Amino acid sequence: MDRAELAAVLRTARARVKPVDVGLPSGARRQVPGLRREEVAHLAGLSIDYVVRLEQGRGPRPSSQVLGALARALRLSDSDRDLVFRLAGSEPPQAGRIPMLVRSSVLRLLDRVSDLPALVLSAKSDVLAWNPLAAALFGDFSEWPPARRNIIRQRFLGTGSNRMTLTPEEDAATAPHCVGCLRSAQARYPDDPELSRLIADLRNGSERFDALWKAGRSGQLRAATTTIQHPDIGPLKLDCDVLLVPEADQTLIVYSTAPGTPESSALDLLRVTGTERFTPVGRTGSP
Repeated sequence: MDRAELAAVLRTARARVKPVDVGLPSGARRQVPGLRREEVAHLAGLSIDYVVRLEQGRGPRPSSQVLGALARALRLSDSDRDLVFRLAGSEPPQAGRIPMLVRSSVLRLLDRVSDLPALVLSAKSDVLAWNPLAAALFGDFSEWPPARRNIIRQRFLGTGSNRMTLTPEEDAATAPHCVGCLRSAQARYPDDPELSRLIADLRNGSERFDALWKAGRSGQLRAATTTIQHPDIGPLKLDCDVLLVPEADQTLIVYSTAPGTPESSALDLLRVTGTERFTPVGRTGSP
């Protein structure tokens, strides 16, 4: 690991990214070019102290997950991403592994979809990127441990942080396709160790998943109507559309509703409040 060179590359990359490129306000009082360290930390789901230590050439060797998160936050090209991996003493993402880095063009598209919640998912349904309105709707994904940032894991082994709710009929209809997505991914990426680990965890931890897995069906994400249970606003019934990014084997998920509906008004409210929680009148402290 070349700590000094890695630190220099990360500092230079941070200075190249404009706040507007990642959906942040530019502000008139910025004293540094590009992003602040705390903004990189937030976008990557890391602590500010960790980012500081990396940029100062200190701290432990970063994992592949951390390097991938930094590459996404800094909008690195494939060649720059590979450089960062090698300077950190790690091999860049290999052929035959599920692509976990989102192309800069897709991230730009995600930034432009500012009035609708949108997510980018990997071939095994990891949440790789999201816009501010998606964070307001589902909660801030950067607060989830990266290994838990997977919608199929949350569905079958969830810790209660998943806000998506299904009726018994919707659950019965969609669960086989959900499991089938991983079976299809396994057929395309039989040597991906993270995918194998995810499937093993799900089969060992959920009898229902294991039974559906043994059924041997393939599947894929499909457009549907789903209900999101927001802790302050309540249930929101939204249309969910799936847009494919075939070169990266990723999907862009966009949630929407018809104008003039209560759900449309709720999204307008979330656009203003963001991830802030509402505090009832007469109550102090954090909700």
